[in-house]
Amino acid sequence: MNNFRRSLYALVFLLSISLTTLGQQKQLTIDDIFDPAKKVNFGGSVPTIKWLQDGVHYLQTNDPSKHLPRIQKVNALTGEAVPFFDAAKMQVAFSSIPGITPQQAKQLSGRGSYQLNPTESAVLINFANDVFYYELGSNKAARLTNNPEEEVGEMFSPDGRMVSFVRNNNIYVLDLSTERERRLTIDGSPKILNGRLDWVYQEELYGRGNFEGYWWSPDSTMIAYLHLDEHPVPDYTVVDHIPLEQNVEVTPYPKAGDPNPIVSLGLVDAAGGTPRWIDTYKYQPSDFLIARVAWSGDGKKVVYQAQNREQTFLDLNAADPKDGKSTTLIHETSKAWVEVIDNPAWLKDGSFIWQSERDGWRHLYHYAADGQLLRQVTKGDWEVRSFEGVNENKGLIYFAASEHSNIGPQAYRIKLDGTGLTRLSNTEGSHRVNFSPDFAHFVDVWSDVNNPSQERLYDVDGKLVRVIDDNKAEALKQYQLGATELLQVKTRDGFPMDAQIIRPPNFDPKKKYPVMSFTYSGPHSPSVRNTWGGSVYLWHQMLAQKGYIVWICDNRTASGRGLGPTWMAYKNLGELELRDLEDGYSWLKSQPYVDGSRIGLWGWSYGGFMTSYALTHSQTFKLGIAGGTVSDWRNYDSIYTERVMLTPQNNLDGYKKSGPVFAAKDLHGKLLLIHGAIDDNVHMSNTIQFVYELQKAGKQFELMLYPKSRHGVTDPVLVKHMRQMMMDFILENL
Repeated sequence: MNNFRRSLYALVFLLSISLTTLGQQKQLTIDDIFDPAKKVNFGGSVPTIKWLQDGVHYLQTNDPSKHLPRIQKVNALTGEAVPFFDAAKMQVAFSSIPGITPQQAKQLSGRGSYQLNPTESAVLINFANDVFYYELGSNKAARLTNNPEEEVGEMFSPDGRMVSFVRNNNIYVLDLSTERERRLTIDGSPKILNGRLDWVYQEELYGRGNFEGYWWSPDSTMIAYLHLDEHPVPDYTVVDHIPLEQNVEVTPYPKAGDPNPIVSLGLVDAAGGTPRWIDTYKYQPSDFLIARVAWSGDGKKVVYQAQNREQTFLDLNAADPKDGKSTTLIHETSKAWVEVIDNPAWLKDGSFIWQSERDGWRHLYHYAADGQLLRQVTKGDWEVRSFEGVNENKGLIYFAASEHSNIGPQAYRIKLDGTGLTRLSNTEGSHRVNFSPDFAHFVDVWSDVNNPSQERLYDVDGKLVRVIDDNKAEALKQYQLGATELLQVKTRDGFPMDAQIIRPPNFDPKKKYPVMSFTYSGPHSPSVRNTWGGSVYLWHQMLAQKGYIVWICDNRTASGRGLGPTWMAYKNLGELELRDLEDGYSWLKSQPYVDGSRIGLWGWSYGGFMTSYALTHSQTFKLGIAGGTVSDWRNYDSIYTERVMLTPQNNLDGYKKSGPVFAAKDLHGKLLLIHGAIDDNVHMSNTIQFVYELQKAGKQFELMLYPKSRHGVTDPVLVKHMRQMMMDFILENL
């Protein structure tokens, strides 16, 4: 009996200590998360790493606040680090160039990244609208261009002897030995782009921010390039109202159903001469996209991917540079649309690895050089998330995939013949891997919902070699955070939806809590991931501290569980997404601790559309916050929208069913609309048109615009204002 009492007293004592400690933990504030001057380091970013060709060393870019050389050369196995170059010597070299001030020389020598030549002995820098060159470890620095016109898309030729760039939408090359430049195209103008992508091509096909539209042949003798004729494309005007004299941007922007730029694929010799053209006769110019361009492994063919504008097929074509004639190697079709994934990965024998979603999941296929399928390498009800490369000496392919977890990709290898699938990473969470050129090691950036990114080096079999950065984020321990749970809930027809719930600290299952939820919901774009969520996650934790349950649930079309579910959004956006989300809320409402009359929803971009759609098509929500909303899909760009919705000419009823502007009279709940005032992606006209329809319908709402902000609000001062404003709106109305 005495032992029982002693144990009981000890338990009470420990419990009292725990409660006291808990009471001493801090509450998150907006300043902690978002104030540039006061925000707490909850786990900084891990170093950016780029492997060098020797496979033994990598370049590590350091945070300036750590008072280390900006870029270090690191021995991967030992961690021994030295400066990659003598920054002081580089600064002196640039200071000797006429017109370069000491401050500019310091900026040129203190950057966080540089474009290296093929031998990793020199760098190329675009600075102040001109191109500069420096040979590492030397006193040789050069200003390669010096004129009022801007040079963009600069790069070394594969042999490192030349530099290419685009000026005034024409392609130039410059011989580094003589510093003499040659113009290779002559018809560039504001409406004719050579080697430079327009807005819609970079945004939807080649990757946001990537405007480069030309590709060197491996032997450095030729350049393949896109020629884009923007004359048919309507212009869109964005106005910056902050200057006394308004700044007006006019950009060709094809909305759904508008003419796209007319695209051609050109070839020009690096030595100069008349450009010649790849024969694309079988495609109609008004119904033609060139979604990728590359060279075959042996450099004898120009390889390009062609699609129709509604993207119902994709052709992988190989063209002869001599006569421009094309051969179709692969013709991909689907029940809905075909997504562009990547260029072929060429092997030494001329065969290649191709990524396709033809069986409903993204998998790897091995093709012969002539386009004959040799085998499907990976298969199963999971998808390849990233292709990392092939070790031909060992016959192994490396990639990341969802085979183990849909919400936390892991690293894998498999033999070229499709056998021997092996998982290389073993920690639950999300893994982003970076293999050395010789495939002897890989760097793994790992995180989960509770831990910021950590960086480790492993050998190729997945054995830990050393910790690069454990990024412990000690500050997190000082705060009272809610428990985060990852789970699955099923739709009414049994589809498993991944979900995440954050319960308030000191959660009491006998109480009733309101719910604030987040969504994106866009096709094949999951929001539930077993990964660190950064400042948005901490803001959600702040909501939990104020007594809200935070809920994220991926509807089936956004789930990342193959294309079968995703294709169900075809030609009708919003309806199925909302039905699935409401099935998630039905599960929530069945929990005794949820107040089903107090549910809010917020999202941005597609999530802003989804929030606007939900509040005009459902009575589930007490409030919604919609940022960067697409209110009428006829307003959005042609390539993204027509992929899922076809053109308005071919699916007008679908567009009207999917647009919140057409249901403004049915608004239910408090709505806050937010938009960047110079958004050049989802134009502010979307929100303005929605506002007008709400006003005509007699519906009250709130609106906040952020000047100088595009599709995302990025100015730290404005971000802090926005998050505080959103929090206040939730506290007042939910």
